[in-house]
Amino acid sequence: MVQSKIFKISGEIKKPRMTFPFTKEVAATKTEDALEKIYAEFGSRHKAKRFQIKIVKIEEVKSEMTS
Repeated sequence: MVQSKIFKISGEIKKPRMTFPFTKEVAATKTEDALEKIYAEFGSRHKAKRFQIKIVKIEEVKSEMTS
């Protein structure tokens, strides 16, 4: 079974007249999958092309498991 991780991705969407900063947490198995989810979601929601989305930082969030 592949363990899912949580990635915190920060960046900005550059539109012709404005720049929108963002920070988003995404569940994925690896960094590339998390980036793909960000590109797909912001492309769908904000009509942004991939070249308009600039990723500044990616970090894995350590989840605290309590049982």
